Amino acid sequence: MKTLLKNPLVTQLIDIAFQEDIGPGDYTSLATINEFEKGKSIIVVKDEGILAGLELVEFIFKKVDPNLEINLLKKDGDRVSYGDIAIEIAGSSRSMLTAERTVLNFIQRLSGVATQTAKYVERLKGLHTQILDTRKTTPGMRLLEKWAVKIGGGANHRIGLYDMILIKDNHVDFAGGIEQAILRTQEYLNRNGLKLKIEIETRTIQEVRQALAVGGIDRIMLDNFNPELLREAVALINGTVETEASGGITLDTLRAYAETGVDFISSGALTHSIKSMDLSMRAV
Repeated sequence: MKTLLKNPLVTQLIDIAFQEDIGPGDYTSLATINEFEKGKSIIVVKDEGILAGLELVEFIFKKVDPNLEINLLKKDGDRVSYGDIAIEIAGSSRSMLTAERTVLNFIQRLSGVATQTAKYVERLKGLHTQILDTRKTTPGMRLLEKWAVKIGGGANHRIGLYDMILIKDNHVDFAGGIEQAILRTQEYLNRNGLKLKIEIETRTIQEVRQALAVGGIDRIMLDNFNPELLREAVALINGTVETEASGGITLDTLRAYAETGVDFISSGALTHSIKSMDLSMRAV
């Protein structure tokens, strides 16, 4: 996390969050609280789930006021229940109030992502299948949400369009077919001196056979296959490349898909269909 907090995409995001919330000044706190007033506050859990973002919270408080004292009573990945106290803060009352909403907005969403991910991970217990996130993230929040997925026990798929090749159905159709899409990709990577893993999305057993015949790929995505068809495809691939199932897989059907022996299951629901954890900051 220390490295992530130095990433310009994250630091710029926090600056934007301050700009939209604080603007030219926290006039309410400036008007009601004495400049030298000191106080204490706590962040209280009003929900159940997995905490994520505590180190980020400390970073945000310190960005507002380096003199604030932050005591993390929990750590990222801890399971919490209603009434648990996650953080104690002491120092300038104005500073705490100014940072409050930005802090809570981040930790509530990230904890929601971690909690959702942990539910999926629990359903896969005892199986070798790993749950992956996707690029279906909140704009600007991708690095943080993918960090929260890892805190919840999941694994990250590619970060963006630049760190892995994923030839999806539209790429295949525009390229003129599976073979053309793969061969063009291989030629492009060689020509530009790029070393990236190649994954291709398939929609039928026939497309799986075509992908295997061309070769030179690292993973086959099996999109919208039902469990029976997925089992057939995994057996056909037989460990020659990694396998990933995606499309229409819910928490309720997750285990049935994983029991086919597929290596990965990717789900946008880890980040796009989450309930933020309910937390609040209270003056002590």
